[in-house]
Amino acid sequence: MINNDDPSFIPLRKVKSFVRRAGRMSASQKQGMEQGWARWGLELQPTYYDLEAVMERTAPTTLEIGFGMGASLLALARAHPEENFIGIEVHEAGVGKVLQEIAAHQLTNIRLFQKDAVEVLTQCIPPHSLDRVLLFFPDPWPKKRHHKRRLVQPAFMELLAQKLKVGGLFHVATDWQDYATHVQEVLRSCPQFEPCPPEYPFERPSSKYEQRGLQLGHGIWDLGFILIKK
Repeated sequence: MINNDDPSFIPLRKVKSFVRRAGRMSASQKQGMEQGWARWGLELQPTYYDLEAVMERTAPTTLEIGFGMGASLLALARAHPEENFIGIEVHEAGVGKVLQEIAAHQLTNIRLFQKDAVEVLTQCIPPHSLDRVLLFFPDPWPKKRHHKRRLVQPAFMELLAQKLKVGGLFHVATDWQDYATHVQEVLRSCPQFEPCPPEYPFERPSSKYEQRGLQLGHGIWDLGFILIKK
């Protein structure tokens, strides 16, 4: 059973912010799944994970939602071996790619979920256990009738407020100005968060999504919000 009697449980509408697209996996990605999932993969469970036990140590923990093929997640994990990283991605090819890289580079500070981020946060992540949550270049759902599918909504921010530590960062990057405006509007209605100052030193490795946006003539918006109270 889910922790629905716990104050950190916040039901969200069953509107998916992603489309699970069929796609081929390369032989190396399949090998990564076959050989790495049992060691570094995490499944949904009915109670919160003990993150110290899962990561086999105590360290600051970053969670990235929708890591794609893992460029940012892997770069950050390699740059900060003293920190823990949890990645969430629904597409199997990306998960297989990251598992392949974890093995190739002997990374010990990454664990992965291949599930919906809302389910993972609700069921598996303990209250006030995360130092940073990253959402880089999410699907902007540009058509107005699809705006309800955008992940950043008031209910989702209430959920994040339960999972971040006070002083923790929520960092969103997008190449869609309308999505950036949407995020800012949602966060204005969330008194638990305050925007980062303009000079805030964001750390975000470049990715193909950023490069694609730039090639299309889009701007890049990095938006950060700090949890100031529970």
